[in-house]
Amino acid sequence: MDGRDWGTFLLPYEQAVEELKVKFKTMRAELKKREEYAPIEFVTGRVKKISSILEKSRRLNVPLDQVETGIEDIAGIRIMCQFVDDIRRVAEYIRARKDLTVLIEKDYITNFKESGYRSFHMIIEYPVQTALGQKIVLAEIQIRTLAMNFWATIEHSLSYKFRESLPDDMRARLKKTAEAAFVLDNEMSAIRLQILEAQKAFEDDSNIVSRTLNIIHQLYFYHLVNEAIEAQKRFNDYWERHDMEGLKDLLDDVKTLLNNARKGENPDEQL
Repeated sequence: MDGRDWGTFLLPYEQAVEELKVKFKTMRAELKKREEYAPIEFVTGRVKKISSILEKSRRLNVPLDQVETGIEDIAGIRIMCQFVDDIRRVAEYIRARKDLTVLIEKDYITNFKESGYRSFHMIIEYPVQTALGQKIVLAEIQIRTLAMNFWATIEHSLSYKFRESLPDDMRARLKKTAEAAFVLDNEMSAIRLQILEAQKAFEDDSNIVSRTLNIIHQLYFYHLVNEAIEAQKRFNDYWERHDMEGLKDLLDDVKTLLNNARKGENPDEQL
């Protein structure tokens, strides 16, 4: 058994995972602001457990003193997308980054595994700045749709339970559900435009509601109590009837009230 301090050994991988999660979440936020749609739905990450590292090194016949180069997924990042096409876009963004180096790509979407597993993997080198200097670590980025991730999570749990010796009937049923998940992804891609339009409409309506209520609240600070009460009544009426056009008009009206109130304090400040 390897006598290393595993806690110390895993520190750079833990740092890599945390940094990469932040970077991809920031990428999502930036794309959403620039394009009003981000191909990244959400990001997770993990460092492989010591028991899993030992098991994989045994299975792959990797000596423990070579796990840093022999096991590529000690650090793992998972990026979830809504649509299959989004996976390709995210992969392009990752290839273009200057803060990491893509070494290997594994397309299990076009060339899915016998089990039915689908995902897109990228093995990268990532430089971590440690207290003792820079250390290059390997990390695996998995890019999947939500349906692919649901299936893979269930399959992983069952494989762990049965020690990767799944009964034939369960293996066949899992493969069938993988095909169903793929059909679901294809159907979602076929109505992608309608889905995105619906999501944008919902987000736009939510923004109008939150901005209107926020401005009504601010009116009280400028002692426009009667105006705030009247605006709240109008809001309640429009909201009950789900009259978004009325709410847009109300938003314009309360913005004008607030701007006029602010002119006395700061003529240059406008909403």
